[in-house]
Amino acid sequence: MIHPSLGRAPSPQLPTQHATWTVDPAHSSILFTARHMVVARVHGRFEKLTGTLRVNTDQPTQGEVEVSADAASIYTGSPERDAHLRSADFLDAENAPKIIFRSSRTEPTGGSGFRLHGSLTIRNITQPVIFEARHTASSKDPWGRQRLLYTARSSINRADYGIRWNKVLDNGGWLVGERIEIEMDIQAIPVVS
Repeated sequence: MIHPSLGRAPSPQLPTQHATWTVDPAHSSILFTARHMVVARVHGRFEKLTGTLRVNTDQPTQGEVEVSADAASIYTGSPERDAHLRSADFLDAENAPKIIFRSSRTEPTGGSGFRLHGSLTIRNITQPVIFEARHTASSKDPWGRQRLLYTARSSINRADYGIRWNKVLDNGGWLVGERIEIEMDIQAIPVVS
């Protein structure tokens, strides 16, 4: 839920050089989708997230990102399922309270698009990950505060993070799919020193 990179000339209203921005949690989201019973999909989100971006507004494909979500804030619309997802079978939120993405580099892909390389930590297990990202806007809100907007998508194998719980269905398929799709929509505002 985030990302430094824009494929446009910097706006004169933006802070210059490497400026620090903070994720606005009220206007940002980290969403996920998982296969359920082979053909259906379950969608969810994390309701508590924080993050910091350091963006070079002169060369906006250069920057650093760190975004974290509280594992216990997972929400899918089913209290019973959410409790199971917080348990040791899945996120183990009691022992691994934070899900953290840290960028290591950005790779321009043309226009406002870029790849965001970094590491993702879930259940205290850290794995490399790449997000396909895009800077979608730089503008002021109606109250005069500058905002950067980004989207980023990736797909992970949950087993890479020790999440292996599953049940076999009558048709031989699995209750929960292996791959988890992640989408981050981020609005960031400048940190006032």
